[in-house]
Amino acid sequence: MPHSTVPERVEVKEQLYVNDGPLKPEQVGLIRPVARDTPIEELQRRLEEDGFLLVKGVIPREDVLRAREKYFKFLSPCGVLKKGTAPVNGIYNDNEDVSKFPGIGSGAAGANGHPGEQAAAFVDLSLQAHTEPWYAEDLCRHPALKEFVAELTGWKDNTFGLRRSLLRNNIPNTKAIGVHYDQIFLRYGEPTSLTAWVPIGDVSIKGGGLIYLENSVSYGEELEQQFTEKAMAAGLSSEEAKSAFNKNMMTTGLLTEDPGEFARLNNRRWMVSAYEAGDVVFHNPFAIHASTINHDPNNVIRLATDLRFVDSSRSYDKRWDNHYTLDDGV
Repeated sequence: MPHSTVPERVEVKEQLYVNDGPLKPEQVGLIRPVARDTPIEELQRRLEEDGFLLVKGVIPREDVLRAREKYFKFLSPCGVLKKGTAPVNGIYNDNEDVSKFPGIGSGAAGANGHPGEQAAAFVDLSLQAHTEPWYAEDLCRHPALKEFVAELTGWKDNTFGLRRSLLRNNIPNTKAIGVHYDQIFLRYGEPTSLTAWVPIGDVSIKGGGLIYLENSVSYGEELEQQFTEKAMAAGLSSEEAKSAFNKNMMTTGLLTEDPGEFARLNNRRWMVSAYEAGDVVFHNPFAIHASTINHDPNNVIRLATDLRFVDSSRSYDKRWDNHYTLDDGV
């Protein structure tokens, strides 16, 4: 199958929304996907050029859907799924109060604080899912993914998947992920990690998928340098300056909650896509990204995970050697 690309200027007809409202047509472009069998030199060039790379079919689709089914069976006692629907479909039970099902991740509840009692059962199961073998081993350490990363990066046997991951469920019509780049949360190591964003199931273009600011890597590097200089000028210790939640940043570690305004101020588009189970998006630690609000027309819960890979022969953020917890400070 020859590799192909989608022209960037193809019109996105669907209206997409972020935390600060609808994205304007001129603020949106389509990500150019590539096939798994694209020559490695082309994949490397595209990753270097764009800062992110959407590769189709990296992981066998059936393996991804198996993890999705197990996840929603695991969470189903909380009442999050619509009655009579198959767990693998992940159809939200909109008869329930959405506040019972908050998302988790950077800044989801202050600086990783625990939500209220009503949501505790759902959040506790969401956290426990991070350590279940069908996720932590079968999906996160899938040999097809690791082999691809080893080839893409050239790290070969030094390719190492960090244990800490963010397994995020995104309920329809709830708050989306704000604007950030990953190095903010990986400052205790060299800025050489590679993130693999894995949609665990199909994500429609209106389903709350990840979006990437075009040509953003150099801007992310510039922002990080500014944060470093500001921390030094403020007299922060080296330890304080490394924190994603230091006093010179937003309490969540994000750049902003408002992708629409951020794109306008920087005169850049958000690159968007629909995703299929088996796809993986790889991105640079300085690539600026966010997500849209999940407005899937069929009330499908968006499920995805953020996995980080490093070259084990180089310095990396050892805080990521442990499974994610709400109070881990990362």
